[in-house]
Amino acid sequence: MTFSNKWDTCYKNKTHSMNNWPFSDLVSYVMRFSKPGKSKIRVLELGCGSGANIPFFLSLNAEYFGIDGSKTTIRKLKKKYPMLKNNIVVGDFTKELPFQKKFDLIVDRASINHNPTNGIKKCLDLVHQKLKTNGKFIGIDWVSTRDIGYKSGRKTNDIFTKSYVGGRYYGVSKIHFNNEKHLLNLLKNFKILCLDEKIYKSIIPIKNKTIAVWNIVAQKS
Repeated sequence: MTFSNKWDTCYKNKTHSMNNWPFSDLVSYVMRFSKPGKSKIRVLELGCGSGANIPFFLSLNAEYFGIDGSKTTIRKLKKKYPMLKNNIVVGDFTKELPFQKKFDLIVDRASINHNPTNGIKKCLDLVHQKLKTNGKFIGIDWVSTRDIGYKSGRKTNDIFTKSYVGGRYYGVSKIHFNNEKHLLNLLKNFKILCLDEKIYKSIIPIKNKTIAVWNIVAQKS
């Protein structure tokens, strides 16, 4: 990849859970670190998916742009949000961000980490290019190597990327896992403002299932 056609199949067949509400950590980190409201901001969402975060950004009066590899979901979003039809596009964000404007904020919620290391590096280079000076990148739910899925996945040529034939991550292409050292290397061109690792342990219904993710705030200096 990059973009896996499995995602377009998921959207067509509705075989993957599609949230219709903004992700709470994304809301929290945007409000803490981007401080919208003082002036209108221009936002790009990588992997906008079913558009769960669009109502949140519109409520902030942000100038919203989105990119996703699925033709199916982009077609649906253009119909649902006709005022954004020129701002949301089909594309592979590890190869190109086809926008003329630069952004105050670029966000990703668990989309970039469906790519191997080389694709993520390319994407982050593009993010850096498209951010305004002092603009911020916020990455939410980048999966940690402490997550239960890291040990259960099938090995690939990239030690941080696993594939699946069953379990929690089945049907969503590959998953890229991160530890602190690896993340700092991926983000070496940015100033890191926040790097949080969140570890959850499920008790019910599946006891002792560990879910571990990273949340990232990085700035273009």
